[in-house]
Amino acid sequence: MFSMEKDPRKNGNPVVVPRFVKQTEPRWFAAYTNPRAEKLVRDRLLEGGVNVFLPLQKTYRIWSDRKKLVEVPLLSSYIFVKVIPQEFLKVYQVPGFVRFVTFEGQPAPIPEKQINNLRLLINSDAEIEVSSEKFDAGDNVEVVRGSLVGLTGELIQIGKHSRVVVRIDRLDQNVIVNIPMTFLRKL
Repeated sequence: MFSMEKDPRKNGNPVVVPRFVKQTEPRWFAAYTNPRAEKLVRDRLLEGGVNVFLPLQKTYRIWSDRKKLVEVPLLSSYIFVKVIPQEFLKVYQVPGFVRFVTFEGQPAPIPEKQINNLRLLINSDAEIEVSSEKFDAGDNVEVVRGSLVGLTGELIQIGKHSRVVVRIDRLDQNVIVNIPMTFLRKL
């Protein structure tokens, strides 16, 4: 199932390349990058013809002399690539790439629905917060009104705010968004 191949970009060290049954449909996989290298890795992968998704969030950064609106990764040190397993080596060779997020030793595919939820969130005007906190099981909900129609997640109560948690399972990360209760329906 695994083979060792020499990778010149990884100092000639052996790299474990998973071998799967031939898969022709590309799937989304989460990958770790070096700190603050997400945009660089994304650009290099795009140059190599790899389908990449890097969720970015606009935020203000304040310096001593100015305040500027910048785009920062929503999930620090993570990018998403849509590839078939035979293309893993192409991704491994990109400087700044660290490794795929794995489950039981295998790169863990991310469901398309979770990627679509992230796209919906970053393209909305909703206030987004990222947390790695685990929440108790709650009601599964779908947004039926507003700019986030179609978004599904777990409803939690924090203070006076109604918040929906969109879980990215393989990353142990949550994206939390404030949504009025009247915009939700129970699944």
